[in-house]
Amino acid sequence: MRGGRRLFTLLLLALLPGLCRGRESAPGAVTCGSVLKLLNTRHSVRLHSHEVKYGSGSGQQSVTGVEASDDANSYWRIRGKSDSICQRGTPVKCGQAIRLTHVNTGKNLHTHHFPSPLSNNQEVSAFGDDGEGDDLDFWIVQCSGTYWEREDAVRFKHVGTEVFLSITGEQYGHPIRGQREVHGMPAANHHNYWKAMEGVFIKPSLDPAKHDEL
Repeated sequence: MRGGRRLFTLLLLALLPGLCRGRESAPGAVTCGSVLKLLNTRHSVRLHSHEVKYGSGSGQQSVTGVEASDDANSYWRIRGKSDSICQRGTPVKCGQAIRLTHVNTGKNLHTHHFPSPLSNNQEVSAFGDDGEGDDLDFWIVQCSGTYWEREDAVRFKHVGTEVFLSITGEQYGHPIRGQREVHGMPAANHHNYWKAMEGVFIKPSLDPAKHDEL
């Protein structure tokens, strides 16, 4: 499965230049099945993960924020609580629970009652195998309209523990020097706004054939 994920990433990078130009002219809503990067608007870093585990807390795969816009380890796939309620190409509604699956490692964005290593907020990790984890992988998209629009800044509130996906600027040392800590915070504030950036956005269609995997 890991080889398949790498092939998908290579295809994604090859297709991005043309697809990103289309994104600028017709933003629209974020849809189920789309693959994208998420920018924290306060700190200008993208949500990121990699095969580096926390040295404390849960010991699970770490999730960080990076400044680079071209890092392939910052792609996440939008999925529902189950694939049947988030069919490919369906716009994501404000208030809908989703999963964010890291493309290169197949693990889901996750949080739980462990302290984060730098700020002592709630640890955010990447968890599961091939996109399947547990009930602590679900996040509610908080936005102001009917759908999650690509041009809007949104919040992600964790279903199980009610914290918000956040960055407050703490930086790691070796081996991920300069990357920012990502954690969960109990209060909604300017540290937990995120915006959809680069990616492949699946368009709504009545024709299932147009929604095939890359």
